[in-house]
Amino acid sequence: MKRSKHRGHKEDRNGDEPAILETQNLDRNGMLLGGGLDPDTISLASVTAVTTNVSNKRSKPDIKMEPSSGRPVDYQVSVTVIEARQLVGLNMDPMVCVEIGDDKKYTCMKESTNCPYYNEYFVFDFHIPPDVMFDKILKVSVIHSKNLLRSGTLVGTFKMDVGTIYSQPEHQFYHKWALLSDPEDITAGCKGYVKCDVAVVAKGDTIKTPHKANESDEDDIEGNLLLPDGVPSERQWARYYLKIYKAEGLPRMNTSLMANVKKAFIGENKDLVDPYVQVHFAGQKGKTSVQKSCYEPIWNEQIIFTEMFPPLCKRMKIQIRDSDKVNDVAIGTHFLDLKKISNDGDKGFLPTLGPAWVNMYGSTRTYTLMDEYQELNEGLGEGVSFRARLLISLGVEILDPSSPDITSSTDVQVEGVPNISESATGKVEDFFLFGSFLEATMIDRKIGDKPINFEVTIGYYGNENDGDIQAKTTGKKSDGDEEETELIHNSSDEELDDAGDLTSVAASPPMKPVITDGNYFHLPYFERKPCIYIKSWWQDQRRRLYNANIIDNIADKLEDGLNDVHEIIKTEKTYPERRLRGVLEELSQGCSQFLSLANKDQNQSGRTKLDRERLKLCLSEVEAIGQQAKAMRTQVKKSTVREKLKLAQNFLSKLRFLADEPQHSVPDVFIWMISNGKRIAYARVPSKDILYSSIDEEKGKDCGKVKTIFLRIPGKKGFGPAGWTVQSKIEIYLWLGLSRQRKDYLSGLPNGFEENKLSKGPGLPSSPPISLTYMMKQIFQLRVHMYQARSLFAADSTGLSDPFARVFFSTQSQVTEVLSETLCPTWDQLLVFENVELFGEASELRDDPPIIVIELYDQDTVSVDCLDGKADFMGRTFAKPVVKMADEHYGPPRFPPQLEYYQIYRGNGAAGEMLAAFELLQIGPNGKADLPPIDGPTDMDRGPILPVPLGIRPVLSKYRIEVLFWGLRDLKRINLAQVDRPRVDIECAGKGLQSALIQNYKKNPNFSTLVKWFEVDLPENELLHPPLNIRVVDCRAFGRYTLVGNNAVTSLRKFIYRGADKQANNWSTTEEIVVVSMETEPAFKKMETVVKLDSGSEAVVKVEDDDKDEKGKKKKRKKGDEPEEEELDESMLDWWSKYFASIETLTEALKAQEAALSDTEEKDDMDVTDRGDIKPEDAPAKGGKKGKGKKDKKKLPVETFGKKKPKLDELKVYPKELESEFDGFEDWLHTFNLFRGKGGDDDDQNVTDEDRIVGKFKGSLCVYKVSDDASRDTNFDSNMGMFQNIPSNDPINVLARIYVIRATDLHPADINGKADPYIAIRLGKTEIKDKENYISKQLNPLFGKSFDVEATFPMDSTLTVSIYDWDLVGTDDLIGETKLDLENRFYSKHRATCGIACNYAMYWLKGQQEDKQDTDVHYHSITGEGNFNWRFVYPFDYLMAEEKIVISKKESMFAWDETEYKIPPRLNLQVWDADHFSADDFLGAIELDLNRFPRGAKTPKQCTIEMVTNEAEMPMVSIFKQKRIKGWWPFVARNEDDEFELTGKVEAELHLLTGEEAEKSPCGEGRNEPEPLEKPNRPDIALLWFLIPLKAAKHLVCDQYRWLTIKIVTALLLLAILGLFLYNMPGYMVKKMLGA
Repeated sequence: MKRSKHRGHKEDRNGDEPAILETQNLDRNGMLLGGGLDPDTISLASVTAVTTNVSNKRSKPDIKMEPSSGRPVDYQVSVTVIEARQLVGLNMDPMVCVEIGDDKKYTCMKESTNCPYYNEYFVFDFHIPPDVMFDKILKVSVIHSKNLLRSGTLVGTFKMDVGTIYSQPEHQFYHKWALLSDPEDITAGCKGYVKCDVAVVAKGDTIKTPHKANESDEDDIEGNLLLPDGVPSERQWARYYLKIYKAEGLPRMNTSLMANVKKAFIGENKDLVDPYVQVHFAGQKGKTSVQKSCYEPIWNEQIIFTEMFPPLCKRMKIQIRDSDKVNDVAIGTHFLDLKKISNDGDKGFLPTLGPAWVNMYGSTRTYTLMDEYQELNEGLGEGVSFRARLLISLGVEILDPSSPDITSSTDVQVEGVPNISESATGKVEDFFLFGSFLEATMIDRKIGDKPINFEVTIGYYGNENDGDIQAKTTGKKSDGDEEETELIHNSSDEELDDAGDLTSVAASPPMKPVITDGNYFHLPYFERKPCIYIKSWWQDQRRRLYNANIIDNIADKLEDGLNDVHEIIKTEKTYPERRLRGVLEELSQGCSQFLSLANKDQNQSGRTKLDRERLKLCLSEVEAIGQQAKAMRTQVKKSTVREKLKLAQNFLSKLRFLADEPQHSVPDVFIWMISNGKRIAYARVPSKDILYSSIDEEKGKDCGKVKTIFLRIPGKKGFGPAGWTVQSKIEIYLWLGLSRQRKDYLSGLPNGFEENKLSKGPGLPSSPPISLTYMMKQIFQLRVHMYQARSLFAADSTGLSDPFARVFFSTQSQVTEVLSETLCPTWDQLLVFENVELFGEASELRDDPPIIVIELYDQDTVSVDCLDGKADFMGRTFAKPVVKMADEHYGPPRFPPQLEYYQIYRGNGAAGEMLAAFELLQIGPNGKADLPPIDGPTDMDRGPILPVPLGIRPVLSKYRIEVLFWGLRDLKRINLAQVDRPRVDIECAGKGLQSALIQNYKKNPNFSTLVKWFEVDLPENELLHPPLNIRVVDCRAFGRYTLVGNNAVTSLRKFIYRGADKQANNWSTTEEIVVVSMETEPAFKKMETVVKLDSGSEAVVKVEDDDKDEKGKKKKRKKGDEPEEEELDESMLDWWSKYFASIETLTEALKAQEAALSDTEEKDDMDVTDRGDIKPEDAPAKGGKKGKGKKDKKKLPVETFGKKKPKLDELKVYPKELESEFDGFEDWLHTFNLFRGKGGDDDDQNVTDEDRIVGKFKGSLCVYKVSDDASRDTNFDSNMGMFQNIPSNDPINVLARIYVIRATDLHPADINGKADPYIAIRLGKTEIKDKENYISKQLNPLFGKSFDVEATFPMDSTLTVSIYDWDLVGTDDLIGETKLDLENRFYSKHRATCGIACNYAMYWLKGQQEDKQDTDVHYHSITGEGNFNWRFVYPFDYLMAEEKIVISKKESMFAWDETEYKIPPRLNLQVWDADHFSADDFLGAIELDLNRFPRGAKTPKQCTIEMVTNEAEMPMVSIFKQKRIKGWWPFVARNEDDEFELTGKVEAELHLLTGEEAEKSPCGEGRNEPEPLEKPNRPDIALLWFLIPLKAAKHLVCDQYRWLTIKIVTALLLLAILGLFLYNMPGYMVKKMLGA
């Protein structure tokens, strides 16, 4: 947990200088990677676990105490269904159903359309564990003609699991098209598309709204499918064959209630389990048959799922269940992650697995009537015991839908499969597990003082309930043809011979615990250490684990090295690039080592296809990483360290993925602490971590090493504060390997012991030891230098704590003094542990001593004695001492030890930092006389408490801290009483000052004296500066003081005055603040155009006005350029046009910037070797000063924004809150939140501290060395110190003008899934509720309002803008609100250039045009032509800037008022065949988007289906620019093959008029007045009944089949002539011959 120690960094291979030059840096290790590297924002404490191994005798302990999985979390899934397109079917009435789990929501139904618009927003809320959430299936279905009486017809569905959505960037898909398919007919192809937004938010996540794409980009359906990156757009159907062979190791009990009752009463002893296997995949469920009364069931069945490939569901859930008449229960669960058993690369492979055993873990194997850990068997949380193992295999077959023997349904099928041979999963070997308990301390006193023992199990071996199990499979004895001959060579005959008759000892003997202190016991092992050993039989698949260990080993070294580099950068030490080069060199060497080791044992039995494919994958990936690391090493320079560090982090995550082996072999080891027969706490040790190999790289990281393990409470009880208490800390030595490898299984133990074995009688081979007796021990003195802590957890209701630290080492513990009411205690205390006994050789202990555990507690004021166990736990950290042996000199470089920061953990969350040093000094033959002397207390007031010695405490200098006291704001009531006379107390390093008293907080909350200062001794090293505490108290009658709230400023760095920049604290210095507009003059000189917000409002908004002379002018066309659009209409220059144009410009700039950034990253990832360094001017602006960053952004070339737009004055719209854009407007006046109340426990860990804020202190700080303030300007005001030229804080009257433009994605507040929002504004005592102007049934309302409010600073400084939901009955509900500090904005230097903050991405409501009009009927058209000469008139309101039309209508007859919709202007034209006695027949349709549709053809011949199917290549027009368009357009419909076919053509003229123009020249609908149209020229139908057959014949012969008729007549004439010729020819010939 500290910045741990690397003893001696390697030098670089290429003859570089040593990576680190200063001696104190030779002993550094890095922090765990996380977040940015800015020393002002990053925690100074590292979060790695103590030190890297040096002596190979000890492993790293695990830091985090609480299991992270299985805990319920709040999730919200939001789905916006925008529209559907290309739905298959004729004259449909579609609606969309969105389904997550059992929760369904429906859109409204749209009539007679294949491309409906909805834009309906749905929200689903969940409070469930992450695993359950991410396995839920989101299903989007389109249903035709659903109503109250009919369930409707399913058109198609789309499925995706929630985990896939959450793994996307920003946890969302935005404006993507879901491809619909029919689950009942997989041969049918695409059934249409649904455009939607899907987002999944967990508690604490922030969602960034993506940039709105162009309408034309979004219309490219194939390019915007709702699919994760890397998934092909054309997915195929596939069959997933999951073969389930058999299971073994089921617990010897029945989980069902009835059977347990039966067993209890009747005493029936036969097998009570009726197991079957149930599999969930992609929203479908399949299960095997039930095997009655069987602990070792054999199924030999396969479950077949039919699903698209690649599937959009990450995991397959496989569960063994016990069948029961009352209630089936899970015995064990396993999840198959498809990503881990497949590879989508060029040389990839389809998902495949096994045949292989998978191990299942869950609750304990003990018989209980009601299992309290049953949820673990369902796969929720970490299993605490082995439950069973299941033999399965998985294969995938891609289907060819055209094949005749393919069944079209996707129903799950179950069928039998042949038996599998015993050798298919590998040869069974006997494994040997040995463990020794060296220490058992920190046993929670709540457990009681009954005898305690430890049980170790591996699979179903070692568990007391299962008894002594022998191998189930024949052939367990080793044959003579072993692959690993070297292992036999190293083994002794004795160990090979005794393998068969070894009796396992799986538990330590019970022992009564001894009191350590008020909180913990320990077991008095002293020199006698109990041992366990277990014989077990498993398939020999060690090669899988060996390869995983090699990769893990590479990844561990890489992680430690990257931590080092982070640490060097963070602590501002020199030459981080040299250390990074060394790390990359080590990485490339490790990768090449893997390539030489991983390819062994290829002919081992039981190797599966997945083994071979994963080996290929690992070899290629690791080789690529090694090559990239080698190439990257040469590119590491001081300027590129951070960039290369990020790339190296990608290597780490890739290696961790490769190391995760999906096919199990040996089950994990569980260690249980049992008190008086009851299981209390457990630890789980992965078997691969303790697996032995003669090759070091293949050996598990904890094999043959002493590991510190903290036992935890199982299941849900381990969540929250209960799980943070250590149940027991054990030091355990573990070794696992084949029985024939047992030669050196004790070699990793600390030396100096004797074995105590069970005697087996004369002539019998000896067994492993049941205990070890240590003859060798060393005596030490431990010195713990506890200096200070900061940012601790607030454990009291005051928002403070009374912290003390309890330090544990071996079997001893000591406490520091209790410091009252602080979150940043400075103990400055030396704790001395005398006569610490440690067993083993001195040299081993020097290099790798045991760890020290430090726990922090809050002293409860109720309890008198701080050791009585009533203190509240605040956090925990670990450390390793620097060890001095008796024969070593106490001096540099190792002594005295340096103070270092250690990260404190509370559960899994960080809870502060501790500054301390630890040294372990051996007591030699001369006793304590040889130890360095301890300086006595210099401060007699502290009694016997020793301070930290001078050589260890930091070097101090005199600093002056100046405090600007401006005022207090928003103070809440304390104990129901209002704050009246507050005062601020400032404290730092024991010194401090008080502000002037505010005499009447209500009247004026500002201070009368602005600046005060005090001097204090602070460390020279800025990183060690103590926090500064701000406390606000209320001075009440009779001399009473009440704490209002407090704030601890943990880092003073940003307030330190640097002598070089003298103007830094001169607040009047004019500074160029350059934001979206890029003027070069100072901001206050800017000319502004004032525009009206709307016609009825006097509000004004600032608009950019550069290039005024060019506004509205046409620019000259250059040769080859596209023709520019015509001059802008003045009507388009309203406020909204400018607003939307501004948003579009901003969006495009951000998109271009992101594209440039992603291109750069992609380039880096793809080929590090060929990558040149990015020039600073090419890279997108990431940091630096605000102005500079924005300038870089503006310099992006205009060409990247696509086609040029007409010049338009634009507003300044920022893509985020102005406070985050301008650092909270704290350029000189800072706001410090005041906290009170207890910190949130782990249930609320994601909750910010907002609920604890009780007010704000406004002011600032300036810290500088006393010598720094020598030079003064002539105008220097000594009363103001460094705060020169700041304005007065007297009350000032201001006018605040608030523009509320729009709100997006409001949370539904009504039962219909909508809301009726309106605005409420509050500033001081003024409150405005715009209730009358609520917007009905809208979640994305456009308000377009401005409000003027007069206010007085400082009394009225916080503006609250709220959105309420209007309700007809009852009180209105608050949907949400935001608070703005107007005072900081007013006094900020940025005020002159602030514009309107807005979210730049928009969501628009689209609907279906309800105003349908019909022509008359052209009866009995024989030719298929219809002549109409008919006029449709559509009045509508159009928003030019948004390109939408607005309609208002009541949603239903019961609706209270109308709802406003914005929809695209789309004109639907349909042609029907009218029938008298049956339903009309639909012939065809075309939909024209009036903003962008194909230009009409000039003649019917030129009018083709291409105008619909190939829109992209057609010339497009807009009715809003052309005003009048005439031409031919095709009618289309889908045929039986689901393809478009031409069903007709229509000639139409479209004419657009403004409202004024329409009033001046009105016209009637149809052919009516005014401006009547002539009747069309249609044939007479008076003698219809007589003439129609003749006319039909005439039409067929003369018109439709004219040429065919001519050809037939000609052919008949020719045939007649030929027939006559043949008929007459013989007679004519005879006549000729006879001469007749």
